Amino acid sequence: MTACLCQSCGACCSSYRVSFYWAEADDALGGLVPARLTEPVSPHLRCMKGTATKPVRCIALEGEVGKRVSCSIYSQRPSTCREFDVLEADGSPNPRCAALRAESFSL
Repeated sequence: MTACLCQSCGACCSSYRVSFYWAEADDALGGLVPARLTEPVSPHLRCMKGTATKPVRCIALEGEVGKRVSCSIYSQRPSTCREFDVLEADGSPNPRCAALRAESFSL
């Protein structure tokens, strides 16, 4: 269920600034996020390109929002993305995700 909703939605990738600690980028030792897809927010934070200003659309988001989407850097995505899930740890729906989907697409 989680993968299906995320592969057809994209609301979070087209609504929020995706910011994270700078050292998560691959130009820092041990970082994974492709630095070329990021931009600085502050001395300690970066964000994914395309998410700092309106209209928001993460540079790593592929496909048509609300129809079929995927993340081009899924295995290298920042912690912000890894921590935002359609389901909570106990398996219940994530209320932030559900509200965003309902607001954006009436899914």
